[in-house]
Amino acid sequence: MTSLTLIIGNKNYSSWSLRPWLVLRNAAIPFEEIRIPLYTPESVVELLKWSPSGKVPALHDGESQVWDSLAICEYLADRFPDKHLWLDDSTARAIARSIGAEMYGGFNSLREHMSMNIRARHPNQGRTAGSLADIARITEIWTDCRTRFSGGGAFLFGRLGIADAMYAPVVLRFLTYGVELTGVARDYANSVLALPALQEWVTAATTEIERIDTLELYE
Repeated sequence: MTSLTLIIGNKNYSSWSLRPWLVLRNAAIPFEEIRIPLYTPESVVELLKWSPSGKVPALHDGESQVWDSLAICEYLADRFPDKHLWLDDSTARAIARSIGAEMYGGFNSLREHMSMNIRARHPNQGRTAGSLADIARITEIWTDCRTRFSGGGAFLFGRLGIADAMYAPVVLRFLTYGVELTGVARDYANSVLALPALQEWVTAATTEIERIDTLELYE
């Protein structure tokens, strides 16, 4: 029986929950999932049972607790070295960590104006100057990494890893808001969308019944 339990929020909206969930599922690491709907009267109380920050995601591994998406991914990389969740090559690994951190701490306009909402379709919405600049930078990252490091593989560094998981919610955002991609960036996004694990998440998201009005930006 697995000792890992991942606490997540609504699959339709919670981009931070998706990231470690995708790492676990794609690496075939067994885990139990607890989903706590967000922004309900009970949410904070329930979340504090599992996460000191009162936020998702959180990971429990026996007596160990880890919260925050990137920290969970780093913990998993240390816990399961045979899964090679980061790159073996030191140069590629440094770049992967750099772009992961850039995703983690940046792209605020994209987050504000194109929040993750898998069920929705809002083509051409959210096109502020800031979000367009974020889109340009993200596609630059995808094109550069896949060109330089993929070795012909489908993902940023060939095989799917933590860096790809960090950008998977952006791929879903681009689908929701009809962001048109070309060339290497388009091919990369299609590879992410085709992942069975991501399709599993998307299917679950579309069947959720909760609606968070503050995240329904254009309705």
